[in-house]
Amino acid sequence: MKGKIVLEEHLTTALNNSLWDASGESARNGKAYMEDVEGKLLDTERRIVEMDQCGIDIAILSLTSPGAQSLLDTRKATDFAKQTNDHIAEHLLAQHPDRFRAFATVAMQSPRAAADELERSVTSLGFMGALINGYTNIGNADTAQYLDEPPVWEFWDRVAQLNVPVYLHPREPLPNQRRIYEGYSSLIGSAWGFAHETATHAIRLMLSGLFDKYPNLTIILGHLGEGLPLMLPRLEHRLWMQRDGQGLGSAKLPVSHYFSRNFYLTTSGHFHTKGLLDAISEIGADRLLFSADYPYESMVTASQWFDNALLSTNDREKIGRTNAQTLFRL
Repeated sequence: MKGKIVLEEHLTTALNNSLWDASGESARNGKAYMEDVEGKLLDTERRIVEMDQCGIDIAILSLTSPGAQSLLDTRKATDFAKQTNDHIAEHLLAQHPDRFRAFATVAMQSPRAAADELERSVTSLGFMGALINGYTNIGNADTAQYLDEPPVWEFWDRVAQLNVPVYLHPREPLPNQRRIYEGYSSLIGSAWGFAHETATHAIRLMLSGLFDKYPNLTIILGHLGEGLPLMLPRLEHRLWMQRDGQGLGSAKLPVSHYFSRNFYLTTSGHFHTKGLLDAISEIGADRLLFSADYPYESMVTASQWFDNALLSTNDREKIGRTNAQTLFRL
């Protein structure tokens, strides 16, 4: 299929590279793999060549994880977000306006500053919304603020006003919550831990009452919804059975209501037709979006799978292009 649009596609910058030690990622994923990824994160021309080879017209770019979310100094995080967005606007969007769009980096250490930066990025730089890498560290590396918690609702109020999507991208579990992975460090990140962490984060949003107050909010989840299309029906059933118990949140409606009305799912890094068909059966083809997860995944692998998956022509066009055109008003 030609004319595809992708939207979980990552990059880095010199500023970003100066702030993090990638040795842990290299150890878990393999040195050769990470060297290839790191080269592609910086190589714009190579990205465009691969897009052309795969029939991809537009990529919506975002800063690679953890982005601003792990910076402990609020002012440093806020400045980092602004500088990152300015760099992307100047060096990618302005130079390749027909091929690239972007999600804003926001520093959730200050929800008000994050809201202001999102508004600036959307209204002045032409960004499509924001991508947030899971929880935000507050104070130290073992403490987190999740996006459903009261201090963050000031940010969501601005998101609702701007009416732009927020991509909830995975992060590894907090360091002090990794006991189950001891001896199996390869499971901490994208192989397993990402999905568990992010699916739970999304459920927190559904149970918090956030979508009752802001019914127009749109959240995007990658990797075919981080397992939620399969697991959410059981979750809903068990919450109903526990309805007289505690810790149920304040949502007025079942989780399936919010999942089917406030969420979009992408195919990023999950190139499995049975999984895609399950996601379609739960949320509908109108809420699925094609993506690759480049450069952690191959555009070629993603596109060859998607272009040949057992889908109707209508659904392939929706998932590959027109749903994204509608959502992002392209």
